Formats: sequence, structure tokens, C-alpha cells
Amino acid sequence: MLRTKPRFPEVPEKAGHYESFYLKLNPPEGGRGVWIRHTVHKRPGEAATCAIWFTLFDAGAAAPRATKRQFGADQLTAPENAYIRIADAVVGEGNATGSVSTAVLEASWMLNFADSHEPFHHLPRDFLYRAPLPKTKFLSPYPDAVFDGWVELAGERIEVSGWRGMIGHNWGAEHAERWVWVDGSGFEEGGPEDYFDMAVGRIKVAGRQTPWVGNANLVLDGVEHRLGGFERIRSTEVDEHPDHCDFRLRGKGVKLSGRVSAERKDFVAWVYADPVGPEHNTLNCSISDLELDVELDGAPARRLTVSRTAAYEFGTRDLDHGIPLQPYPDG
Repeated sequence: MLRTKPRFPEVPEKAGHYESFYLKLNPPEGGRGVWIRHTVHKRPGEAATCAIWFTLFDAGAAAPRATKRQFGADQLTAPENAYIRIADAVVGEGNATGSVSTAVLEASWMLNFADSHEPFHHLPRDFLYRAPLPKTKFLSPYPDAVFDGWVELAGERIEVSGWRGMIGHNWGAEHAERWVWVDGSGFEEGGPEDYFDMAVGRIKVAGRQTPWVGNANLVLDGVEHRLGGFERIRSTEVDEHPDHCDFRLRGKGVKLSGRVSAERKDFVAWVYADPVGPEHNTLNCSISDLELDVELDGAPARRLTVSRTAAYEFGTRDLDHGIPLQPYPDG
């Protein structure tokens, strides 16, 4: 049974729309990561375009290896029992296969995945996924997946066995004005299936930028703790930078503070375009370090850490971040 559904087949011709299905996976020892993104971009009144994005992160390399290829609407479908197909790249229920070939890089993959957790809906109410605001909808259909299979890059086969990661899905008419996404699993101090998934953003309403609104899920010792939400805006703190971010969130009976960071050389920067309006620069590192300090009511404070396997994504209109921008337009 599919855990989410593609929205692009139902978008009216006159409407603008963007949508992405993406995979992030790392070996247990860290230091390497694969990030694959399948996107749809539609300007109002125009046919959709679609694209495959691929990045291999390697802490031992001078920089990530990345490429992107764009296609027309004739290469985009929503197959039965699958989420999306772009050219030969498909994300289905429990599997993802495909390839991307450009003058810069050739990559292919065949991956199987499974997740014992329920999907994590970042928006806390179902009606918010149908409402005009927020204009970005975000969920993690597989928030803590285990991957097996292989990835091949420029003829090098990388065997994937028991890699941890996630599959995400977002869509909307407009990106947030500014956002941060953090994801980590396999804490050295937690249970075998614990994870943390956080998305925080600032949006524009009537021309004014809102404070940070955050939604996160911490699974600790098998117990879920939802954090943030509209009702906790005042206790949500975010101090974001191109190579690190400090944050604080609260939930019912839980306080959390965290820091995610990585070396600048390990980030990749992309252009993300809105269906209408200006562009963002989006910085991503899927081999980041993550530290979480957690206080549960009635329990001693705990520190959770993952090394070189967390994801940190920072979306901004700032252009002075200093991360080399990939030479691919969006849209």
C-alpha cells in the first residue's frame, strides 16, 4: 500500500506547482551518503518539466559529486503502485531504480527499502495538507528506511547493505521563504530504530515574514515525541548558517536542543525555483554531524549523537553563503 500519493497529476492547467520525492541513505559507519531527488516543476499555464538530481557525498573527497538532468512532460508519469517515474527512474513501494547521465557524471541505482515506522506528517492536522497555507506541504512517507542494493557511479559499483536513511515527499505552490531540514538516525546512544526528522520554516503572509514554525518527530527508545507546531512558535529557536545550525524545540513533556554541522567542502548548493517568483539557493550535506540534548519529564537529560550520517538542508535567498553553486537552472 502506498504511503503517500503524487499530487502533480491533479494540478489544474492554470496553476503553478512543484513536487519532489527524494531518497537519502548512508552506510552505518558514516562518511558517505547518497541523495537522489525526483522533481516536478510547473509554471502557471505551462506544461510541467521534471528532473533527476544525484549527489554522492564522501568525507574523504574534496567535494561532493553531483549532477542533474531535466526532461519534458512526456518523460513524467505516476505509474500504478508507484509514486513517480521520470525517464527510467522510478520510486515505488519498497524500491527505487534509475539512472542519470550527463557530461559531468553517469550514475545508476537499484535499491530496495523497508521501514517499520508509520509515515511522519510534519503538518499536525490533515486539513493543513488541503488548505491554501502553508504553501509548502511536507511529509516523510519512510522516515527511517533501511536500504539494500547498489549504486554505480562512473563505473564504480557501491554495494548497499543495511544503509539507513529516509524517503521524503514535499509539494506546493511556493517554497518557504527560508527553511531548514534536519534528519538523523542510528544514534550511538539510542535504540536501533530511533530517528529524528525536523523541518522548520519561515513563510511570507501579507508581505511579512513569520517567525520560525517547526515540526519534528523524535523517536527515542521506540517512543514517538512530536515537537514544535504552531502553538509553540515562541519556544522554537533557530540559528541557521551555511555550515551549521543550532535549534531548540519543545513538545508535550519534552525539550530538545540540537546542533547539526559539517565542513563546507562537503556541501552541495543548488538553485530551487518557485513556480512563480524568485529563486532560492539550497545547501545540502547528507554526511553531517548531529547532536541532540533531550530532556523528558521525570528523566535525566540525555545526549544523542550521530557522526557523518545526518542531513542538513538550508534554503535561503541569500547568495553570499560561499558554497559553490551547481551549474543547473531549475524549472
